[in-house]
Amino acid sequence: MEKHTYKNPVFFVSAIIVSLLVLTGAIFTGTFKAVATTLFNFTTFNFGWFYLLAVFIFVLFLVVLSITKYGKLRLGPRGSRPEYPFFTWIGMLFSAGFGAGLVFWGVAEPMSHFFETPFSDIEAQTEEGARVAMGYAFFHWGVSQWSVFAVVGLIIAFLQFKKEKKGLISTAISPVVGKNRALGGTVDTLAVIATVMGVATSLGLGISQMNGGLKSVFGLPNSIWIQMVIAGVMLVTYLLSSSTGLNRGIKWLSNLNLGLCLLLLVFVFLAGPTVFILDTFVLGLGDYLTNFVQYSLRLTPYSGETWVTEWTVFYWAWSTAWSPFVGAFVARVSRGRTIREFVFGVLVVPPVIACLWIAAFGGTAIYSDLFNGTQIAEAVNADMTVALFQTFGDLPMTNILSLLAIFLIFTFLVTSADSATYILGSMTSKGSLNPALAVKIIWGVLITAIAVVLLFAGGLNALQTASLTSALPFTVILLLIVVAFVRMVKKEPVPKKDE
Repeated sequence: MEKHTYKNPVFFVSAIIVSLLVLTGAIFTGTFKAVATTLFNFTTFNFGWFYLLAVFIFVLFLVVLSITKYGKLRLGPRGSRPEYPFFTWIGMLFSAGFGAGLVFWGVAEPMSHFFETPFSDIEAQTEEGARVAMGYAFFHWGVSQWSVFAVVGLIIAFLQFKKEKKGLISTAISPVVGKNRALGGTVDTLAVIATVMGVATSLGLGISQMNGGLKSVFGLPNSIWIQMVIAGVMLVTYLLSSSTGLNRGIKWLSNLNLGLCLLLLVFVFLAGPTVFILDTFVLGLGDYLTNFVQYSLRLTPYSGETWVTEWTVFYWAWSTAWSPFVGAFVARVSRGRTIREFVFGVLVVPPVIACLWIAAFGGTAIYSDLFNGTQIAEAVNADMTVALFQTFGDLPMTNILSLLAIFLIFTFLVTSADSATYILGSMTSKGSLNPALAVKIIWGVLITAIAVVLLFAGGLNALQTASLTSALPFTVILLLIVVAFVRMVKKEPVPKKDE
């Protein structure tokens, strides 16, 4: 283990806390579940407004920043150029930011909203219900979620490549809180724990969905033991990938993921209700843009309904927990791009791909229920993990599509976990761009262990609780990052044209 890791208390404190969580969850499963539920209820009831307001501020900050003169600044020294080609860069962003999450929710979310609408006065499983379901799904996977990743990525890239400082969260907020070693260590430890919970949530969702796919294709039961086997195979695979480094394993897997995504997307688009998918995409975009402010700040204090906290607040909290990892990874692969290119690439391209995916897969499922009399919405309500595979049932080559989807989920999980071990290794090695393999292996094992424990302790609900609770203190840190970045960028000389 490298010297700077050995002497770094952030590594030991965060690793011990995560290990204790794993042991507590494994030994005292009932108590762990009860405490998690209490924390979830407390967080959503008291701080839902805070998550919504914070994410809305991030979107405004990034849009305004990109159109000002500071948008010309490069995330690197004067004259630097992007390190990766555009397609590879987008592939890396997409794999790290969405991972298996989009494959899981691409059908599960619109069909859930179709089965139980976001508004109590709209009837479920109707044409109007379908329209609202698609518009809300676009909103949840759009600009807002990526704004959280972009805020972290922007300041870390600026620090690492422009200012040649350590790409740590504690360094990012030092212009606001000053240089305090104890506070810095606490902030970095919080970032590591939030990252572990966010990544574990995504891994748990992906493992559950792979189990759902194996159930649909081979008739295997939904079982924690099968999920443990999947987790074990995944752990071995991503540790092997992790040993090859950023420019081999992750780069190759990211291109494979994007290629597989496009293959499945094109097939479903052509084999499914093509015109309906195009109509759905255009209408969904219109509804998303029209309702953006309303959905961004929507709460239900007068009716006491919990839909917004169960969906929007969960998504924003999950994104926040996921953001130290995705942000640091996005920063690492964005060296040499201007701030304007960065904001456009991160805020526009992946959300557009996500909306196309939801229109194709979610649109096909809704079309099937509305016009072919299938009951995909009921099946999704009973078991979310089979959503994608139920949709394939109405398309040609069902089993081949299902197997391809299972493989895609697996490669997404491996890429996300591989990227996460690299970033966690860096965060716990004082910002090193080449963390020791031993550190990456430790984090790989701990992430997998916490994902399995959360699946044991209550499946999807436990995964949602973990990400939402761990994200709360980090949301405050993200707001401090915005203030810190404004202070730093104001001191930069702005070129008349791109550097």
